[in-house]
Amino acid sequence: MTEVQFITHFTDKISYEASVVLALRGGCRWIQLRMKDAQTEEIVQTARRLRKLCDEAGATLILDDHVELVRLTKADGVHLGRNDMPIRKAREILGGNCIIGGTANSFEDVKRIYEEGADYIGCGPFRYTTTKKNLSPLLGLKGYSEILGKMKAEGINIPVVAIGGIGFEDIPALKKTGIDGIAISGSILRAPDPAEEMKRIIESTR
Repeated sequence: MTEVQFITHFTDKISYEASVVLALRGGCRWIQLRMKDAQTEEIVQTARRLRKLCDEAGATLILDDHVELVRLTKADGVHLGRNDMPIRKAREILGGNCIIGGTANSFEDVKRIYEEGADYIGCGPFRYTTTKKNLSPLLGLKGYSEILGKMKAEGINIPVVAIGGIGFEDIPALKKTGIDGIAISGSILRAPDPAEEMKRIIESTR
């Protein structure tokens, strides 16, 4: 599990693909392609281009939501939200070699995702973020500590990645909660030099 994951984002100056180029240039080796409002063909074409970029960089490529496009685009796996296809069904379709992640907002979510056979959990949101609609209740540091504590008590062992409005200054405190990694998006593209910001964040997680 890569400690820093980049979830694609775009601005009026930076496209989805360009955001990935910047993240890879900064050393990120886990890319999740999230294009919520895009048409299927646009997602497929973008994913195929990103597959080449990720191969060149030795990076993992995960699709958001679209189980049916994983094989078509040769992605490494899929990340499923709370209202997407159930993880158990996705596993039946994709088999054991594909990476499957799930979104959690509570310990109950974590337990369900773990029992359904996911490979990792994206847990959040940490704080308010403008890159995602219909936010679940914010967790904050206390929320992560409580969830991870319950996981340990019940012997649930699965990587947990914090997500939602995370920036460089949050990393030291998040690491102390015991999380396995962080997922970032907008904070990278808002930086004056996105590639350098990615490098700075990756260094801080080590």
